[in-house]
Amino acid sequence: MKYQTQKVALAYFACALALFAAQVTFGLVVGYIYVAPNFLSELLPFNIARMIHTNALVVWLLLGFFGAAYYLIPEEAERELESPTLAYVQLAILMVGASAAVVGYLFRVHEGREFLEQPLWVKLGIVVAALIFLYNISMTVLKGRKTAISNVLLIGLWGIALFFLFALYNPANLTIDKMYWWYVVHIWVEGVWELVMASILAFMMLKLTGVDREVIEKWLYVIVALALFTGLLGTGHHYYWIGTPGYWQWIGSVFSSLEVAPFFAMVVFTFVMVWKGRREHPNKAALLWALGCSTLAFFGAGVWGFLHTLAPINYYSHGTQITAAHGHLAFFGAYVCLNLAIMTYAIPYLRGREPYNQVLNMVSFWLMAGGMSFMTFTLTAAGTVQTHLQRVNGEAFMDVQDQLALFYWMRFGSGVVVVLGAVLFIYALAFPRAEIVSTGRAEPAPAE
Repeated sequence: MKYQTQKVALAYFACALALFAAQVTFGLVVGYIYVAPNFLSELLPFNIARMIHTNALVVWLLLGFFGAAYYLIPEEAERELESPTLAYVQLAILMVGASAAVVGYLFRVHEGREFLEQPLWVKLGIVVAALIFLYNISMTVLKGRKTAISNVLLIGLWGIALFFLFALYNPANLTIDKMYWWYVVHIWVEGVWELVMASILAFMMLKLTGVDREVIEKWLYVIVALALFTGLLGTGHHYYWIGTPGYWQWIGSVFSSLEVAPFFAMVVFTFVMVWKGRREHPNKAALLWALGCSTLAFFGAGVWGFLHTLAPINYYSHGTQITAAHGHLAFFGAYVCLNLAIMTYAIPYLRGREPYNQVLNMVSFWLMAGGMSFMTFTLTAAGTVQTHLQRVNGEAFMDVQDQLALFYWMRFGSGVVVVLGAVLFIYALAFPRAEIVSTGRAEPAPAE
């Protein structure tokens, strides 16, 4: 660790991991409800459990992004954070808002829009926290060194805040409501979040491989251009059946098909950087998570997204378990792995130690990656059967669900493996073995 204010990131990472544990736990509960529908039906109905599962996912990923920014921006800007006090205030606002939202959900207090169920006052608190964050990060960058990594990260973070403003408006017209809803949900995960992903991966490649900064920045610009070009108009693949004009079926099909490109570029980028790297970095686990991030994101967001993105196919498959298969692997590959990668890299430095528990950490990667991959294949098979029976043969929804029970049991089993991997990951980072504690060796400077 080079700058004292980078320690702010440790608090964000700790809160993110706590919410990560809650998210996978509620995911397991939701998976079990699929095979035992009356489980906790009165105490914790399915829609509430799923609401907590998805909201916890979004919040902990955002906390991870914020922590990553607070860690890497001082190194990129070559100065301390503008105000660590404001960073802690921001974290307190986010955690109080998240906790209050969950308590509200348990008492059936929510706004009902998927992913955006938070009450208005919680949304306003999120806006305040975002403004604090953007001020803190922007001033740090403006007063320090400007790099492509910090600039792209800033664009992505500003984009997250600006597009969230659409969550504050709930129009009466259902078509417009869904369009604005997708401005938040799609443009976040398939637009500005990709900029955050690319910049954090670039920072890690710079540190882990020793490849020249100019080479990494050129790759970064290409990935960003592809992400923005395909992601913004690719939003059209959500407009097919919500009441928008028919030309969106063409726009959505063409541009969302091209969304594979930035994720493929990230795979090539990370593997080429490792191949060209001149440094044997001691943190093998961080490198594994970074490579796993780009690879699983390509398959989950790219390949599985392409499988059902064309309008003639989506006409039959939308809203089936194929969507769930794509969503699970895409989120895990692109953003869960990204956050766990930067945590694996940064936390040893933040705690003044050598990389530790690397074997356990890498075992947790293979458990989570294997479990999530098996879950994806299971849900893909379930969705294929569901599409044929329900959308082609016209069988009733609940009759079809009964015939998918075997797939849901397999999905639950894979969820157990993912939870075990998550527990092992948290243990590996939280409880380092005493015999390999470092006296505080400085991080090797990156080649620039």
